[in-house]
Amino acid sequence: MREPTREPTPEKGSATKENPFQVQDWGLISYGEALTKQLELVDAVKSGLESDTLVLCSHPPVVTLGRSSQPVDLDGWSGEVHEVSRGGRATYHGPSQQVIYPIVSLDRDSREFLHRRDVHGYLRCLESSLIRTLQSYALKASVKSSADVDDDSLKMTGVWVEDRKVASIGVAVRGWVTYHGAALNVDHDPDAFKGISPCGFTHSTMVSLEELLGHKIERTELQGRLIESFAGYFS
Repeated sequence: MREPTREPTPEKGSATKENPFQVQDWGLISYGEALTKQLELVDAVKSGLESDTLVLCSHPPVVTLGRSSQPVDLDGWSGEVHEVSRGGRATYHGPSQQVIYPIVSLDRDSREFLHRRDVHGYLRCLESSLIRTLQSYALKASVKSSADVDDDSLKMTGVWVEDRKVASIGVAVRGWVTYHGAALNVDHDPDAFKGISPCGFTHSTMVSLEELLGHKIERTELQGRLIESFAGYFS
């Protein structure tokens, strides 16, 4: 996918003609409350009461089980668990992550990088937004093909830096409006992902931006880079 031209970056909470989506920062929020708010936004976007929205947030420690989850995915986790409608298997969410939930109507006229009702194209744009963000930190990020592993049950969704997974992706669509989204591992947390097999892999497959760069990441700056990258593909 070719690079988008640089557009003005939307401010949090704003939507303009040039960048027709708003940004909402929910901060640290329980997973259940965030899911309720997502579904309310889905209905509002579908009915035209709200513009497309990029939600930024993080969660207290929780495991979510996607539609492809298997019993072996939980191996010692004793905390909060939610079964959800997104694709994929088990994954962890915690305060060390930056979670993004794009609430985007796919039932609009085609955008430059996204055709109408193109769910696969939406996933490619979401991946590309994350990759572009990581490239802004001089990281060589990419997606992987399932052909890269021998186990047919493993799907190589998400964004990777070499053989370490730095971002997980799992989406759902209702009434041609997207919800759920992606979780980017920002801060190093040695306890994150323990007790589960994230997307079928061992927890040691996961890596954080802090580990890759060797220093802490300023969260507000990261959010700005994510918003700018998202605007390039979804405006």
